[in-house]
Amino acid sequence: MPFIDEVVVRVKAGKGGDGCMSFRREKFVPRGGPDGGDGGKGGDVILRCDENSYDLSAYQFEPEWKAQDGGAGMGAQCFGKDGRDAILKVPEGTDVYDIVSGKKVAELLNNGQEVRLLKGGRGGLGNIHFKSSVNRAPRQTTNGKPGQIGEFRLELRSIADIGLVGFPNAGKSSLINMLTRAQSKVAAYPFTTLNPQLGRVVGHGKKIVIADIPGIIEGAHENKGLGIKFLKHIERCKLLLIIIDAAGSDGRSPKADYKALLNELESYSPEMLKKPYIVVANKTDLLEKKLPATTFGAAKNRPDIFEISCATGEGIEKLKKYLKETLDK
Repeated sequence: MPFIDEVVVRVKAGKGGDGCMSFRREKFVPRGGPDGGDGGKGGDVILRCDENSYDLSAYQFEPEWKAQDGGAGMGAQCFGKDGRDAILKVPEGTDVYDIVSGKKVAELLNNGQEVRLLKGGRGGLGNIHFKSSVNRAPRQTTNGKPGQIGEFRLELRSIADIGLVGFPNAGKSSLINMLTRAQSKVAAYPFTTLNPQLGRVVGHGKKIVIADIPGIIEGAHENKGLGIKFLKHIERCKLLLIIIDAAGSDGRSPKADYKALLNELESYSPEMLKKPYIVVANKTDLLEKKLPATTFGAAKNRPDIFEISCATGEGIEKLKKYLKETLDK
């Protein structure tokens, strides 16, 4: 199934039930009087954050949702039943925008968090409310109020502590598989990863979530390749890992790749490079000699550099320890 991270939904809250016109009719009770009950409240439209939801594909082919209407009031002062709420489950990191105004109306970040998107209509009043000293047999009731209607855009920006950024075939999927329990597909061709992958780091006593996005190519900020579509999934990350193919496979240059990746991140959003980031130089087992430190900039603004090999496992434990200590700060 394709990964769906943006959908438009049309939702409607339930209508309130109508009030009832009824009169008490019982033996030995003369002049029983009015006893019509109120209508029930219409159901609300509620968004619920669910950690078991992966994307927004549930709403791609079913974009219209409606809460249940409230039940009508009944005699003997019985109230109508409230309508059931329409509960839309969305993944952690879902933003909600109103289509008409374009404004962001909600942000769901934590499992179990709920937002009432639309309110159901209030139930109508039964004729018992209109009884008075001059109106002993009222025949007035009120109808239930209509529920709110709206159209909203749901946009997913994944929740992760760490985001992996790199060119295709740099080893991002191999790295997330070694750091976490993720089972990201690994193969020797570009764009093996087509959808964002999330994994949790095991060990070291702290839950750390890592996001792997499809490989970026030069010009991604101009909508080339797949990177521009998925860069938003690392906007919420606290730390970025710039993955570099240290061996320069396919004639690539580690230094040029590093500069190009920083340029793409900055072109997409200047806020990206305000986040802390480190360099992870992968495939060091294929190097004849160590990469010079100047590959990754001058000393005054050079990030921390970790040399690893996903093929041999070299440097992985050291990297795990660093990630935990950094995020603890």
